[in-house]
Amino acid sequence: MYSITYSGGLSGIQSFIAGVEVDVSPGIPSFNMVGSLSPEVREARERVRVCLKNCGIELPPALITVNISPANLQKYGTAYDLPIAVGILSAIGQLPADLLNDTLIIGELNLDGGVRHVKGVLPIILQAVKQGFKNCIVPLENATEASHAENINILPVKDIVQAIGILQGEAFVESPDIAINTSLPNEHTSNEHNINSSLTLNMPLTPVPDKYTKNKITNDINLSPDFSDIVGQEACKRAALIAVAGFHHLLITGPPGSGKTMLAKRIPGIMPPLSPLESLEVSTIYSVAGLLNESRPYIEKRPFQSPHHSSTRQSLSGGGKTVRPGIVSLSHRGVLFLDEFPEFSRDCIEILREPLEDKQIQLSRVQCSFTYPADFMLVAAANPCPCGYYPNRNLCNCSEASLIKYRSKISGPIKDRIDIIVYAEALSAEHLTGLTAQNNNTCYNSESMRKRVMEARSIQEKRFENTNFKYNSDITAGYINKYCSLNTRELEFMKNAYNSMQLSARSYHKILKVSRTIADLDGSLEIKEQHLAEALCYRG
Repeated sequence: MYSITYSGGLSGIQSFIAGVEVDVSPGIPSFNMVGSLSPEVREARERVRVCLKNCGIELPPALITVNISPANLQKYGTAYDLPIAVGILSAIGQLPADLLNDTLIIGELNLDGGVRHVKGVLPIILQAVKQGFKNCIVPLENATEASHAENINILPVKDIVQAIGILQGEAFVESPDIAINTSLPNEHTSNEHNINSSLTLNMPLTPVPDKYTKNKITNDINLSPDFSDIVGQEACKRAALIAVAGFHHLLITGPPGSGKTMLAKRIPGIMPPLSPLESLEVSTIYSVAGLLNESRPYIEKRPFQSPHHSSTRQSLSGGGKTVRPGIVSLSHRGVLFLDEFPEFSRDCIEILREPLEDKQIQLSRVQCSFTYPADFMLVAAANPCPCGYYPNRNLCNCSEASLIKYRSKISGPIKDRIDIIVYAEALSAEHLTGLTAQNNNTCYNSESMRKRVMEARSIQEKRFENTNFKYNSDITAGYINKYCSLNTRELEFMKNAYNSMQLSARSYHKILKVSRTIADLDGSLEIKEQHLAEALCYRG
């Protein structure tokens, strides 16, 4: 007999619906699997066979053939175990075949029948919703993650016995955070099965436990490190404020101990929260990477990634034998902080060229290519020389050759893509001992800075309504004149600056976009000369 169940797979960050076709025919007993399968998918036949045996279900001595379509897409992961087992039971007449038409099934099997957590559940279910599936059977550990997909009934199971019970209309699942009646109505005869009958749920389609509520996020923000902890560095705080307000890239240089890392780690505390759509985007990436679990089933705070400078090119960009998102993609809609920026390998620094410009990264392999989103805010910290104390020649003993070699690791094209470059001065004894008036930090604390950021973001939301832009940094060259228009005096000022500083066209546009953000922070509808002058100061 023949049966088909439906599951899902991942191709990069994109998901697809896979048909798990099972045929059980008379012949020499064997269990064959086809359909461009990776080793872990092929191993499913042993897991399924032993799992069914340990659950008291003996497979007949027959020729079992499993095909996972479409055959032109490579299948990875262990999410196909449960649909294969269900498909075999349907093919041998243990389950009604027509109950499987509108049900997606995902799950890895233990040998004792348990259903384990799998990665990539959220994007697969979102794809299932687009294709009209009504129900989805998922592992209990993935229940909260899956429940953030709307317009589909989520049916979590802890073992294959419960999955069979769901399809036969007699199962119920409870967990500490959710309680779902997963039984399908059993109003059909043995020859009639209606998978479209409504399911009874004792929870909303998108439940979020208390520990992930908005109040919790607010508390996390209030408990995050505050900019008022940083002594001095008012210019750097101002640069950070501008960078966050317009989602501009930021490079902080300065001697060791001047507070560069402290500044960077406090930037998430003044960023606005993720919108629901942005949360879904980021959660999808983390689901594909296998970084969602019971303790963190959904991403509601902006990511902050801070890789060590020994990180490899592949760990930043993504890839591998089973292609997965890299750190630049895990920073999507958040902050990518690269401390000791010149200490990263030249290859690692150069792979940032395309993501900084295109806000995505494309990985090409022999058989296929993958495109991952990478719309992040780069914050980098660097010393001015290998020892860190240049230009103070009383402390710095670096040669001119070593200085040139060190600085050349950050190439011109990379610097050209960074909107704001600011220098963190070495702190004086007066700053550290609290003898300066600046130590009151009344202007730059996280609460006041976050308020100003939200005001500037509100202006940008109105400006870019009904467009594909979200922030000033998103403005493309074709729209510069529309959103960053200058009066005659300002045009002449920028003309002189362009010629005297020998700016590139990209630098010119970035100065205009940064000045647009400065004007927003000042509440000005027009970009004025003082806004342009400040933006020019941030070209390093």
